[in-house]
Amino acid sequence: MKVLVVGSGGREHALVWKLSQSPKVEKMYCAPGNAGIAQMAECVNIKAEDLDGLLAFAQEQRIDLTVVGPEVPLTMGIVDKFNEKGLKIFGPSGKAAEIEGSKTFAKDLMAKYNIPTAKYGAFTDADQAKAFLAEVGLPCVVKADGLAAGKGVLICETKEEAEAAVADILVDNKFGDAGSRVVVEEFLTGQEVSMLAFTDGNTVVPMVSSQDHKRIWDGDKGLNTGGMGAYSPAPIYTPDVHAIVVPEVLEATVAAMKAEDRPFAGILYAGLMLTSDGPKVLEFNARFGDPETQAVLPRLKSDLVDIFLAIIDGKLHEMQIEWYEEAAVCVVMASGGYPETSDKGRVITGLDKAAETGAIVFHAGTKETDGNIVTNGGRVLGISALGKDIAEAIANAYKGVEQIQFENMQYRTDIGKKAFLA
Repeated sequence: MKVLVVGSGGREHALVWKLSQSPKVEKMYCAPGNAGIAQMAECVNIKAEDLDGLLAFAQEQRIDLTVVGPEVPLTMGIVDKFNEKGLKIFGPSGKAAEIEGSKTFAKDLMAKYNIPTAKYGAFTDADQAKAFLAEVGLPCVVKADGLAAGKGVLICETKEEAEAAVADILVDNKFGDAGSRVVVEEFLTGQEVSMLAFTDGNTVVPMVSSQDHKRIWDGDKGLNTGGMGAYSPAPIYTPDVHAIVVPEVLEATVAAMKAEDRPFAGILYAGLMLTSDGPKVLEFNARFGDPETQAVLPRLKSDLVDIFLAIIDGKLHEMQIEWYEEAAVCVVMASGGYPETSDKGRVITGLDKAAETGAIVFHAGTKETDGNIVTNGGRVLGISALGKDIAEAIANAYKGVEQIQFENMQYRTDIGKKAFLA
């Protein structure tokens, strides 16, 4: 079969890598892809947001399965567009993807169906949002309502910081259309974990747990990013936590979406805070996380094509999904200036040497220029590795990292260390 993956980041490289392992796949395409993906798939110069272009390509090439990586085309309704033409595509409908596209929608859904989350208020008026600060207390979290590439979440320690964050979003329009509304939440304390699940809208099959590292610097210091690394499993996500999360969060959310006439089929990603009062949802995503995917998919034993087709056909209950016992770690290597800017065009060396260590090199912001692979974005590479336990997986991932060089590169040296604090 012919498979098209939509997107250009590390998550998409991981998807192409895993899907390519299926004996059912004869030809792999990626739109637009990157320099690493180009080594295992035919890259097509169509942007992920160009829904008409993607549809025309899928029709022309008679694509058997399209897999959507990023959130933007999902919220734009790419799945609906393909379904109307009778094309198989993996991901939630536009209405279902709103669970990620609007934080207000997600919070209101959780409130209505008693899904555990932080106390919140949603506002279009800056003065009303500022007045709510007294009610929610400090520290607090101020979020742009819409999609802001993982950067529209501001943790505020003081009233001044919170008021400035509200003004940034609602008055100064720092996040564009994503900031037409603001969500103000109570600050939850605990450890964060990511729980991804396969669902066809009825059956929910959780994946293995993972933990992301959002801040740019070691020790969770500095600015929020799209994610600087991840590991799986997360020891803090215990069987007792799992026994709460599956029925009260994952299954409850899928049932709620069905009740709201927004049946959710695809990947449901729950970002959770494990508080002293139990697990609470920080946010939902409507797709694979990045970089969690680069730590989770190397542990998947089952054929990903089979899983996706079962979800599309509403037959997930017939699937037996298996995982490898090994742990996995992914370390993100970012360009100079990230997350505020990205230092592009720097030649990357040592990629082959990194692969020789046994690490899996996933490209994110890369392109090929004059025979060289160069940086082309904020997050440049994700170096993933397996190990018999997390300590070995960490060591194996950093062996790969040490082989790679590019000017002004930056990465965290403590990815996975949280596992030993659990």
